[in-house]
Amino acid sequence: MTTARYAVGIDLGTTHCALSYVDSEKSEGERIVQSLLAIPQLVSAGAVESRALLPSFLYLPHPDEFRASDLSLPWQSESGRIIGELARHQGSMTPIRLVSSAKSWLCHPDVDRKAPILPAGVPDEIPQLSPFDASIAFLAHLRQAWNGLYPYDRLEQQDVTVTVPASFDPAARELTAEAARAIGIEHLVLLEEPQAALYSWVNDSQGDWRNQVRVGDIILVVDVGGGTTDLSLIAVTDNAGALELNRIAVGEHILLGGDNMDLALAYQLKTKLAQAGVELDRWQLQALTHGCRQAKESLLADAALEQVPVVVPSRGSRLIGGSIRTELTRNEVQSGLVEGFFPVVESSSRPVSRARGALTRIGLPYAQDPAVTRHLAAFLGRQAGATGDLSGFVAQSPEASFLRPTAVLFNGGVFKAEALQTRVLEVLNHWLDCESAPPARLLEARDLDLAVARGAAFYAHVRHHGGVRIRGGTSHTYYVGIENATPAIPGMEPEIQALCLAPFGLEEGSAAVSAPQEFGLIVGEPVRFRFFGSSVRREDRVGDLLEDWGEDELSELHEIQTTLQAPGRKQGEVVAVRLQAAVTEVGTLELTAIPVDATKERWNVAFNTRHPAH
Repeated sequence: MTTARYAVGIDLGTTHCALSYVDSEKSEGERIVQSLLAIPQLVSAGAVESRALLPSFLYLPHPDEFRASDLSLPWQSESGRIIGELARHQGSMTPIRLVSSAKSWLCHPDVDRKAPILPAGVPDEIPQLSPFDASIAFLAHLRQAWNGLYPYDRLEQQDVTVTVPASFDPAARELTAEAARAIGIEHLVLLEEPQAALYSWVNDSQGDWRNQVRVGDIILVVDVGGGTTDLSLIAVTDNAGALELNRIAVGEHILLGGDNMDLALAYQLKTKLAQAGVELDRWQLQALTHGCRQAKESLLADAALEQVPVVVPSRGSRLIGGSIRTELTRNEVQSGLVEGFFPVVESSSRPVSRARGALTRIGLPYAQDPAVTRHLAAFLGRQAGATGDLSGFVAQSPEASFLRPTAVLFNGGVFKAEALQTRVLEVLNHWLDCESAPPARLLEARDLDLAVARGAAFYAHVRHHGGVRIRGGTSHTYYVGIENATPAIPGMEPEIQALCLAPFGLEEGSAAVSAPQEFGLIVGEPVRFRFFGSSVRREDRVGDLLEDWGEDELSELHEIQTTLQAPGRKQGEVVAVRLQAAVTEVGTLELTAIPVDATKERWNVAFNTRHPAH
């Protein structure tokens, strides 16, 4: 049993961060005493205000841009970095110095996420930092804000839950956990954001959630945030007469969210400006994108607004006033977002892919198809049989072409636009009607910006003090590649089999599981481990060895290159081992090779970073 007084939930988001907490000493049963941390931050030069949201923007000012007194916070801070509202404002005018979307870069498998690469593509004289260091900076700001309020109950000693997208791979999860440990957090758990949103809904219902759902319900959580579209399915089951929630599926990692929508709106305004004879360069387009983000948020937050001005700094002297002015209208937002990102499609639709150019700039691996509704159709189609072996659940009709949700919970700031919620429900209910299934009902969310932080704090509390839990475990089945011993053939790679290491639903923090076979492990020289994941193969068990699989059944994750040191053994020696796997409480998959000859040697490989494992 924990001795920490506070259960803390942190939403480390793409566009903003938030911190909520439960006072466990004042909470009892379903009477939860929960609060939000008001986060001090610079809102203009020399002005500090406390706000519920900390924008996830980090600005790297020029040494002559501000006086030291302009950037003072209630605690000692680095003068070369600005975090929060002022960072977002300055970055909209000078995007070349703005670090944004650090969370999206943190899960980018093809870059070194600990290398100083942000802002991306800037000249050499502009300072840069890594996605990992940016994550640490946001968490450190939250820690300072908390410790200023509770100096005798420091954040480092509380039970902290940090949220991550359900589709985060183990490497991105481990990097998030490592960033939290870097600021001293000792008691850390990671939680999937859609689950956090559902926990928030459960808590807000004050016990009435049991009357709003029933056994056999499939709750679809559609979470469209700043950087990702996160899809999850949660089944309501019966256990000895009590309702239980079981997370049965999560979507693939889809880099599609508010960032894409802001850019789409920026291109709309760019076209409008071009028609007026005003051309924008690359950096001005970035500034316009940031301006569209703020204008969009204003229009979504205030139904009385019909248009919001957008200002772009000028790079020439011929424009009077040194800036370019335009406006974003409510109609442009609704038409651009509704039809562009949530088109009406059939349940058989699938995301469109296009042939890519051979050469490209290094950037985020955005989804090629911007239609969230097509990604949703593909997700539900892949999961058509997901409830077939679920205990305490009435399986759906075997003729169903997709898994049929009965309720929908929206999350993410994008859905503050009711028109987007309405469109998704219309499309989904059309699919259901075509298969003679009843329409899905809407579960009302309390606060789309703060639900994830609130739900994470609620979860942190019930982990130690009892209450409703969403059961789920790992969201994928995980495999390691086993190379066949075959003669060398010119131009042909050795055949690979996939050994199941961790089955779908393996609980985090549970005992390690072992494959029964013996394998040969090469030590003392560089080797690579290839890993695979599947969100649809639920029947595989530890030790199952796949010789072939369907194109959509397994996806290859990043490989780990390393040299397994083995003092006393020959370089390149093949050691007979058995493999053991465990999933930590933060979702890291750890693989251990144990020699059959009963020596005390152990070789460990974890999905942690792209750097060599130890």
